[in-house]
Amino acid sequence: MSSSNKQKILIVDDEPDILELIEYNLKKEGYQVFLARNGQEAVAEAKRSLPDLIVLDIMMPKMDGIEACRIMRTMPEFKNTFMVFLTARSEEYSEIAGFNVGADDYIAKPIKPRALVSRINAILRRNAPAEDMTDNKLEIGDLVIDREAYLVFQRGNKVVLAKKEFELLYLLASKPGKVYTREVILKNIWEDSVVVTNRTIDVHIRKLREKLGDDCVATVKGVGYKFEA
Repeated sequence: MSSSNKQKILIVDDEPDILELIEYNLKKEGYQVFLARNGQEAVAEAKRSLPDLIVLDIMMPKMDGIEACRIMRTMPEFKNTFMVFLTARSEEYSEIAGFNVGADDYIAKPIKPRALVSRINAILRRNAPAEDMTDNKLEIGDLVIDREAYLVFQRGNKVVLAKKEFELLYLLASKPGKVYTREVILKNIWEDSVVVTNRTIDVHIRKLREKLGDDCVATVKGVGYKFEA
């Protein structure tokens, strides 16, 4: 990574050893790193440094990571900032709460530095073209999605999708690995339609899997769906 174009990462944790470990490994990777020790410090530091990605512990004094993420997601400058939760808690409700306030990913302690850096690299790559992406065409592996023509090809073979199936696929595939909650999917695909339910999303996901393969879209239990490249 070029030193003149370092991406900025804010690490938020109340354990000094954790901060030091993550800071060391991310700086070695070429990132510019900022630190905070609780949610209040995180919000203040994020406003100052405007990071590309924020790693938040959940259980912290003064303000926990969930509340800090919720507050920052209401600010326009952090609308597209990646938010990742780092926590020792393994309960499913913690994961769901994190995604519900706008988290992009969830990493469990104990930290494995190489795995953590790899995950962060992958998350930040979501802002880059998946493989070849223009305003109207997306190519991922053996899949080509032409938004302008509403056409999908898999391994060169045309796949016929209904309009909403196509729009759902394009939304998920535009950021492989990103988890989209049901609320976000409804808002983006069906807007304010009052007759659409979660069951509608499930049916469209099932149809995509039938036409493209079961492993093209993964379910994140209790949260939503993500496209698997």
